[in-house]
Parts: sequence; structure tokens; C-alpha cells
Amino acid sequence: MKWEGERESTNVEDRRGGGGGFGGLGGRSVGIGTLVIALVGGAIFGVDPGTILALLSGGGGAVPVQQRQPAGPPANDEQSVFVRKTLGSTEDAWAQLFSGQGAQYQPARLVLFEGATPTACGTGRSATGPFYCPADRQVYIDLSFFRLMEQRFRVEGEFAQAYVIAHEVGHHVQNLLGISDQVHRAQQAMSETEGNRLSVQLELQADCFAGIWAHQRSQVIEPGDVEAALAAATAIGDDALQRQSQGTVVPDSFTHGSSAQRVRWFRRGLESGSVEQCNTFEARQL
Repeated sequence: MKWEGERESTNVEDRRGGGGGFGGLGGRSVGIGTLVIALVGGAIFGVDPGTILALLSGGGGAVPVQQRQPAGPPANDEQSVFVRKTLGSTEDAWAQLFSGQGAQYQPARLVLFEGATPTACGTGRSATGPFYCPADRQVYIDLSFFRLMEQRFRVEGEFAQAYVIAHEVGHHVQNLLGISDQVHRAQQAMSETEGNRLSVQLELQADCFAGIWAHQRSQVIEPGDVEAALAAATAIGDDALQRQSQGTVVPDSFTHGSSAQRVRWFRRGLESGSVEQCNTFEARQL
């Protein structure tokens, strides 16, 4: 991935290195599709299960905890520079797409943290993997997740890491478009199985939106990059994770989609570059 020439985003906050203690934050998330329970060692693209239960029951009020000190700008280590440039590339891609529709893109902020950090959706923890909080419009990433991708899922390469960031930014786009809120409201009147299906559709659309980002930034793609992203999508499919953790696959419990589905929708966004082609909610086949 030729990311060195990309613009660095200024919308990154660094809470690593002891500067990210807890603050009295609370709130209710509307992006239920992004707040899902993981199947292998925590959540993948989700948040803490206890937080989810509290949010779903309306108990997202502030918790009196220690105030954190203001965080500084991100460090200039290679990985944080890569994150800033990747986020910048998503901003440029979506700004162009929104502008084409006569709208202005409002970028998400990205927070780097270690261990745990406060969010408007509750406490974010490293074990839960990267996630997007619609309530504060921020993406949260502990960079140790990228090592987990390599060690546990055998997924390597910078483009695979960029795909993770682009997926979470895809949830931000859904939030801006009001899709996340519509899904949340619909889920309130559904059974768990029906609600899970909506979560899958939301997640697959975020994969498709990540593909659109890749389509827009095709100049940074090198041989093997797309394959790395597809390997990441395959590794974190619900069926792959369930098979690894419990030996059986239960489709009704899927919240993100199967490996094949994730690959298919990322490819659709990559090949079409069209938001209209990412309408997972009316697709005949997921």
C-alpha cells in the first residue's frame, strides 16, 4: 500500500501512554450494528457486552469515574502516521462522494488508546477491537489489534489494517446518512433473530463502504493489497469465528455476516465505487 503520499488527517487524538484515564462519560449508542459481542477472545468491531446490555436497556447514563487528563496530538511513530494518513484518505474519498451529491462530509474523529478509554457509548476496551461510537462520532482503536490480526488470524499487510479503519469510517457514513438510527429503531420491535439480520446488513454495508474507499483511492493499491483485505474479511466472518471458538456455526446468531458475504460486499464496493450498489437492506442475496 503506497500510503506515504497520502494526506495526514488532523482528526486523530492520542490517548496512549497513560493519558487516557477515565472520564465521566455516558450516552446511548444508536449504531447497534457496530456494538456486537465477539466470538473469539472479545469483540471484533464491537464494544464490551456489558456496555451493550446497558445501552439496550436504556441504562447509558454517566458513571462517576476518575477524570482523564487532556490527550495530546498523536505521536510520530510509523504506525500512528499510517493511521493518520489512512484516515485522511477516507476523508478525501468521502468528501468527494458527498460533494458529488451536493452535501458536505463531516469527518469522524479517531482515538488511539491502550487498555481502556471512555466513550459516549460506555467504556471502550482493547479486548473488544476497533469500534465506532455513533453518539460521539468517533472511531476507537487500540493498535494492538493489528498485531492480533497477524498472530491470531494470520492476516498481514497495511492494506488489511486500512480496511479495518475504512470499515469503521463506513459506520460513520451510515450514521451521517441516518441509516444506523433507522436500524436501531427497527430492532426495538423485532425478535433477536430478526434484529441480528439487520445487524448483518448494517455490517455488510460498512464492508461495501470500505470497498468504495478502496475504489476511490485506487492509486495507493499495490499488488496483493486487495487479497490482504479479502483475507481480513474472511478471517472475521461470523462463520469462521464461530467455527474457531465453538466448533459449530449458528447462522441465526450472525451479527456481521459470513466470510463469503463480507468478501462479496467489499468487492461490490471496490468494483462499483457506488453507494447505491451498497444497499444491503434491499438486496436479494446477502
